[in-house]
Amino acid sequence: MDFSSSMAIKPSSSSCSSLFAISRTQNSSPKPLLFNFHGIPRNHQNSFFKSLKCIQSPPPGSVPSNHNSFSCSAVTLSPTQTSYLPPRKLSTLVAEFQSLLEPLDRVKRLLHYASLLPPLPASSRTDSNRVMGCTARVWLDAQMDSEGNIRFWADSDSEITKGFCACLVSVLDGAGPEEVLQLKTEDLAALNVGLPGGERSRVNTWHNVLISMQKRTRALVAQKEGKTPFEPFPSLVITAEGIQPRGTYAEAQARYLSPDKLKVKELVHVLKEKQIGVVAHFYMDPEVQGILTAAQKEWPHIHISDSLVMADSAVKMVKSGCKFITVLGVDFMSENVRAILDQAGFGEVGVYRMSNERIGCSLADAAATPDYMNYLESASNLLPSLHVVYINTSLETKAYSHELVPTITCTSSNVVPTILQAFAQVPDLNIWYGPDSYMGANIKELFQQMTLMSDEEIAEIHPKHNRDSIKSLLPRLHYYENGTCIVHHLFGHEVVERINEMYCDAFLTAHFEVPGEMFSLAMEAKRRGMGVVGSTQNILDFIKQRVQEALDRNVDDNLQFVLGTESGMVTSIVAAVRRLLDSSNLTSSTKIKVEIVFPVSSDSMTKTSTSASPALKSVKAVDDVILPVVPGVASGEGCSIHGGCASCPYMKMNSLSSLLNICHHLPDERNNLKAYETERFKSQTPQGKSIADVGCQPILHMRHFQAKKELSEELVYQVLGSHGNGK
Repeated sequence: MDFSSSMAIKPSSSSCSSLFAISRTQNSSPKPLLFNFHGIPRNHQNSFFKSLKCIQSPPPGSVPSNHNSFSCSAVTLSPTQTSYLPPRKLSTLVAEFQSLLEPLDRVKRLLHYASLLPPLPASSRTDSNRVMGCTARVWLDAQMDSEGNIRFWADSDSEITKGFCACLVSVLDGAGPEEVLQLKTEDLAALNVGLPGGERSRVNTWHNVLISMQKRTRALVAQKEGKTPFEPFPSLVITAEGIQPRGTYAEAQARYLSPDKLKVKELVHVLKEKQIGVVAHFYMDPEVQGILTAAQKEWPHIHISDSLVMADSAVKMVKSGCKFITVLGVDFMSENVRAILDQAGFGEVGVYRMSNERIGCSLADAAATPDYMNYLESASNLLPSLHVVYINTSLETKAYSHELVPTITCTSSNVVPTILQAFAQVPDLNIWYGPDSYMGANIKELFQQMTLMSDEEIAEIHPKHNRDSIKSLLPRLHYYENGTCIVHHLFGHEVVERINEMYCDAFLTAHFEVPGEMFSLAMEAKRRGMGVVGSTQNILDFIKQRVQEALDRNVDDNLQFVLGTESGMVTSIVAAVRRLLDSSNLTSSTKIKVEIVFPVSSDSMTKTSTSASPALKSVKAVDDVILPVVPGVASGEGCSIHGGCASCPYMKMNSLSSLLNICHHLPDERNNLKAYETERFKSQTPQGKSIADVGCQPILHMRHFQAKKELSEELVYQVLGSHGNGK
């Protein structure tokens, strides 16, 4: 089960079922409906506004046939009068729609209100006024009047969507900023308006238009108060015509998206000549990824992916004739490749890293500590227990863990289905997740949210679970609290605040390893069809899906994605988007613009003086600039001379020059590459077994789960008590 594609959490108080359920309770009579529409949009200058108070009192069930059923008079409302209007307007609107028993009647009423919404002039129907995430095109404009109230104008090329906009404008137009910001989508649930078969997109419309209104309101308030607006994050804008970087960091990323043809030719030549396969992680440096992506067209044995399939790809390459495998990633990735090749009977194939120094990982390091082993000692004393360990750990950690507690590896894309299946398959099970504390906390929060869902909704995620089972498993789900990814740690309060301020209406993507604030933000976006939480592959698939949907609509569109993971992913994203744009059948006049935004944390940049301690390490930035950094999240990890986006310094140890150097020296007849070769684990576990053999077992258990969607009989047998303590 793919968490990203299968997990569609709906708001507890504003789910599809509640928002569009057909009410059979007749109100005594519909109450008057108060609208404040403005027939002519403002001229973008300060002006005097008047409200039109339109009172309607149709008989129950009737649908007005023309505008004459409205009695309108111009009134001027004081701030004290408007302060209580939004709740009253919403209450009146809810009462009216609830008085209509048949869904068709409610839709007709919605269409009628759509006809009352004045069209926006062409000057306001711009990309900057588009509301993202709606199936139809929606435009929204806003201005603060002389009394400090917010005036809204909206339009859409869909009459149904236009009706939704009319309802929102009727409630919020002329309201004070605090009243606009207080309205929640759940408050609209009682309107009970929708079309059969289109529930999810209609919920999204309520959400997305409202959030856009609130974003405009915050900006107008900040402008009035003279606050300096947040600087936008750097981004890459992708169109059929090319790529436009915004900001110096984006310029540094973009320069390698059109790689040096001579370097591509050199790499392809040596790979073909010496039959070398290349497996690389998504988080590679943009120069390396640009070269590899171009070289893939001429040499098929190059694979860029998340860590889950790197070893599998290496096995396929060897079966196709590759004599050597080069691994561009951190050390635990090359260890996994080495061990899996050995398990598959390809021990003679050399596996090479890109540095003669250790290529570390903060998560792998967190699990290779006495503290983590103490955590598992506690687990071994509470039976039955299962250790679910993130694949981002060393083979040694996997081996030692498995001897303490039966262990299965997981990735960010399969951790949720793995845990849910284990709880369903083994009664009274205790699960111990580690070492990523953010992911552990996010999983627990996810299950807490599931307790607010219906049994039917939970069954869509896992057929053997319901609200009672989810509630019962929560006390038996444990997670390690002292392990973080130094890159994803950067997506904390500061970044979330800026996203809320400037990008709350954009598509939000978040890796499962991000802190809770970013996780909650992305989960909220996911509930309204505007976000994804999962693995790097989940993020890539989500972006491709949304771009394809825009292409299928064949109308001008502007898609903005906030990249909530390591910035190295951008190369794969850009390549995928460009392929989609190149293969589309868009008319020559249709323009699709895709913007990838890189969140930046001030914590991601810390310069050091030239007289700093010699123990401090340095990283090479663009144009061979050497930037000293202090190891550690709060003092510089993930830094860049061009702006400090989330970027892993360990991954950047995998340079193009290292790859070419290793390839040119293969086969290693003079033993020049000994320090680069991935060593086999010849040492033994505390129980006297091979670390390589035992460390592979949790990976193989995951492979079984991936294939069968259940824990293997062997693992269940171990969990139930025959594994631990040397048995």
